[in-house]
Amino acid sequence: MEYLLARQLHVTCVLLSVSLFVWRGALALMSRPWRQWRVLRVAPHVVDTVLLGSALWLAWRIGQYPFVNGWLTAKVLGLLAYVVLGLRALGKNTRQSQRLPFFGAALLTMGYIVGVALTRSPSWGLL
Repeated sequence: MEYLLARQLHVTCVLLSVSLFVWRGALALMSRPWRQWRVLRVAPHVVDTVLLGSALWLAWRIGQYPFVNGWLTAKVLGLLAYVVLGLRALGKNTRQSQRLPFFGAALLTMGYIVGVALTRSPSWGLL
């Protein structure tokens, strides 16, 4: 039962995290000053901390770990790419013309991570 609750917490945090990223990204693409809104500066950090904590707990609970199990390694490496791309998409020093490609790449990376999570395969079971 506690596994199902932790997994539901994790999935909920993924949805919240991606939603907040899309919201901030859309505002950045429209050149709106989203950093003035405290909720858009603070909430992503809170949600992502709970997301990471639930991910670590789930990995421990199922006995599978990054750099031991390929699908979790792919998720961790994908997460690092997502963070870097997201930082570039939302960064203060990123030119407006560069925001959309970084934003799109970050969303594609998140899609890959979700695909890996659903299939438990770095290749989504295609190979």
